[in-house]
Amino acid sequence: MSRATSAALLLIFCCSLSSVSCSKAEEHDEFDVRRHLSTVTRYGAVLDVADNSFVASSIPEGCTPIHLNLVARHGTRSPTKKRIKELNKLGSRLEELVKGVNGASSKAPAWFSGWQSPWKGKLTGGELVKEGEDELYQLGLRTRQRFPSLFDEEYHPDVYNIRSSQVSRASASAVAFGMGLFSGKGNLGPGKHRAFSVTSESRASDTVLRFHDCCDNYKDFRKSQGPAIDQLKQPILDEVTSAISYRYKLNFTTRDTASLWFLCKQEASLLNITDRACGLFSPHEASLLEWADDLEMFVVKGYGNSLNYRMGVPLLEDVLNSMEQAIKAKEDGLPSGSYEKARLRFAHAETVVPFSCLLGLFLEGSEFEKIQKEEPLQPPPRPPQKRNWRGSTVAPFAGNNMLVLYSCPASMSSEYFIQVLHNEHPIPMPGCENSDFCPFEVFKEKVVAPHSKHDYDSVCKVKATPKPGSSKLLQFFRWLLFLEKEPGHSHSYEL
Repeated sequence: MSRATSAALLLIFCCSLSSVSCSKAEEHDEFDVRRHLSTVTRYGAVLDVADNSFVASSIPEGCTPIHLNLVARHGTRSPTKKRIKELNKLGSRLEELVKGVNGASSKAPAWFSGWQSPWKGKLTGGELVKEGEDELYQLGLRTRQRFPSLFDEEYHPDVYNIRSSQVSRASASAVAFGMGLFSGKGNLGPGKHRAFSVTSESRASDTVLRFHDCCDNYKDFRKSQGPAIDQLKQPILDEVTSAISYRYKLNFTTRDTASLWFLCKQEASLLNITDRACGLFSPHEASLLEWADDLEMFVVKGYGNSLNYRMGVPLLEDVLNSMEQAIKAKEDGLPSGSYEKARLRFAHAETVVPFSCLLGLFLEGSEFEKIQKEEPLQPPPRPPQKRNWRGSTVAPFAGNNMLVLYSCPASMSSEYFIQVLHNEHPIPMPGCENSDFCPFEVFKEKVVAPHSKHDYDSVCKVKATPKPGSSKLLQFFRWLLFLEKEPGHSHSYEL
C-alpha cells in the first residue's frame, strides 16, 4: 500500500472516530488565519486574493495612462501604547487562569505559563515596522514597473505630488513608497536613491486625509456607538468564550477572549506566529471573531452610516480635480514634465475605507442604488456565508486604491477613461455598470456627482438635533444579524 493511500485511509478513519467530518478537517488544513485578521491583515497575505468571477477590462489599443491617483493606508505597524498595556496585563491574567484550576483537569496550553508580551517594556507604539516599510517599498517598485510611462520623468514635486497625514506611520509609509518608486534615479548610497518631498496638513485641519478627525458630527457618532457596538459583538464573544472555556477547562471571560484574539492578530501579522494565541481558536471561531471586527468596521467606517463616507467628499473632489487638471494639461499641449502626472496619498484605514465606499466598491445587487439614496445596508452576513465586505481585503495594512486616467483615441466613445484598481487588482464599480474601465464623464456623473451635493461643513457641523446613529441603527443591525444566524446552529441569545 502506498504512503498516499495509507494517509488517505488514516484521515478517513480519524474523521469517523472523532465525529468531525472530513470536510471540516480539510477546511482546517486550508484555513490560514493570516488572511482572516480584518484590518490587521498583512498586505502580502491578501495581495493575490481577488474576485476570480470578475473579468477585468482589456485596455483598448491606443489608450495611454496620463495620470495616477493613489489613496493608500500605511503599512504594518506595531501595537499602540494603549494596546501594549492591554497585552502586558494579559500575561498576569494567563498566569492567574492557570493557577486557578486543578492541574489534572486543566488543558491549558503550555505557553500560558510564564508568558510575557513580546512588547513588554516598550514605551512607544504605533510606528511603522520593517515589514510595513517593505510593503510600501515593494508597492512603489511595482507601481513604476506597471506604469513606466507615468514615472519616466525627472522627479519634481509638482510632477509627483506625495502627501501624507501628519502621523508618523503614514509619512514613513510615503517615504518607503517613494524610495521604491524613485530607486536608482538618484545619487544617494549604493541604491542610488534620491531625496523627495512629502507634504502634510495639520491634523487639526486635514479634511482630505484625516477628515474623521475634523468632523464633529462623526466624532459624536463614533463616541455614541461604543456601547452599542459592544452589544453587537457580545453574542459572538459569548459563543467563542463558551467554546474555548469548555475545550481548555479554563474560566475564560469574554474580555480574555477579546484580548487573546487581539494577541493572535498581532502575533500572526507582526511575528508570523500562528500556533499560540491563534491556535486557541478553531477556524470557525476565528472566522466569527473576524466577522465581529468587520461588523464594527461596517458600522463606524463603512456603509453602516452614510456619514462615514460622506465626510470623505473632500478627498473624492481632490481626486477629481487632479484628473481634470491632467486633462486640461493634455488638451493645452503642455510639454511632459511641466504638469502633475501622479498624486500619491498615504493615510489610514479611516481614509481608505470611506473612500472605497464613495467609489461604491464591495457592494452587491441593488446596494449601490441604496447608498445613492443614503439608505442603510444590511451588515455583512455571518460565516460561513460568503461576503464581499471583509476588512482583510477592504483595508489591510498598505491597502490601496489606484485610479488611473487614460487618454484614448478620438474614435472611441470617450476620449478619457478611468480604471480603478483595489490592492492592485481591477475592481468593478457599480456606478460604471460594474466595469473597472469607465468613461471619465460617466465616472463624474454616476460616481462623483451624487456625493458632491454634500458640503463637508454641512455634513460635519454639529446641529441642534439628536446625535446621528443612535440606538435605532444598532437595533436594526442586531435584528438583521439575528436573521443571518448560521443555519442549524443553535443560540441562546438574541441579536
